[in-house]
Amino acid sequence: MDGFNGELWNEFQWEAHLNEVEKKSEQLRKFIESDVKGNVPRWITLLKESLSEDDAFEAYVEEELLMDEAYFPEDEDDWEDEDEFDDEDFLFGLDEFDDFPDADEDDDFDAGEEWKSLSEDFALSDNGSLDNLGLFRDARFYAVDILKWAESVPPKNQDKVFLEFVGDSLKIAAKLAGGYSFGFEQEFLGANIAYTKKSLRFANQSLEMMRKLKTKAYFTKQSYAEFNSRLFELRNDIGVYVQDLRDRFNNSVD
Repeated sequence: MDGFNGELWNEFQWEAHLNEVEKKSEQLRKFIESDVKGNVPRWITLLKESLSEDDAFEAYVEEELLMDEAYFPEDEDDWEDEDEFDDEDFLFGLDEFDDFPDADEDDDFDAGEEWKSLSEDFALSDNGSLDNLGLFRDARFYAVDILKWAESVPPKNQDKVFLEFVGDSLKIAAKLAGGYSFGFEQEFLGANIAYTKKSLRFANQSLEMMRKLKTKAYFTKQSYAEFNSRLFELRNDIGVYVQDLRDRFNNSVD
């Protein structure tokens, strides 16, 4: 399947479609969230409902993937004729979504194959695992640590910049996961790239907001230095990853 019209979509065509998907996802988000006015970020609600920051992170990314997935038809024929989305149909099928990958669950591999499954090269294939992608692991650990830090900030001090910073920090990993879910076959590489570019955009936005939060004394000098260094390196690594994916796409169409 190539795009909607039988042609091979590049990253820009996929990006235009994903922008439309995000608009629809926002409508769905309002439908399923109890906070109809949208005043409480989803990550705050998940923290209150979860036993740990790791659980909140996994639930956040899982929801992000589900909402986008709702607008990508499973049948190839459906891509050329997208019907208006039915909220009830989507909610009915939520239980069918696979569990988010667990980094601790690697007992399914034979001893002779386990080394290959854990390699970075294997992760960059349709048979790999998201949790074995070093870039995603870095984004995940960073997001979880940001959630732990966010919980130390009193609610009365959580202004708009603070809330957006935490949300964007989580979206870095969520968009990487969205891209990875499309895999590395030629016809879907453009979607992988488009999602990963969104991850890069959120990383850049987070860096900018972090500088604003520094002037408001949200961080200690030590915590700012640590988070800023990790985010800066993560942003750069995502940029390199985007270029690697582009090289794959360009080599596949030559």
